[in-house]
Amino acid sequence: MSTAKPNLAKLIALDLLGAGRVPLIMLVLIFASAMGVVFTTHHTRQAVTEKDQALVERERLDNEWRNLLLEETALAEHSRVQDIAKGELEMKRPDSDKEVIVNLP
Repeated sequence: MSTAKPNLAKLIALDLLGAGRVPLIMLVLIFASAMGVVFTTHHTRQAVTEKDQALVERERLDNEWRNLLLEETALAEHSRVQDIAKGELEMKRPDSDKEVIVNLP
């Protein structure tokens, strides 16, 4: 009495081919559905990663924008502009008798 082990792959293939086309079509549909789930999951993970990177970039740009606004405010301060006008450009305030007032209609 020898007990031969059946070849499981061969039995499944014979069962799929021998039972008609319905099980084979169902197997193909199940495989296609599984691949669709895999591709959808992959693309979703890629989209989440890109979104996270975009949020990090937006935060960096927001910080840079705030720093530039602070720098602009500091550079445009009246006392600084007046010091540069006097020191580097040798400008001075005109005498009151040389000031001209223009009235607009």
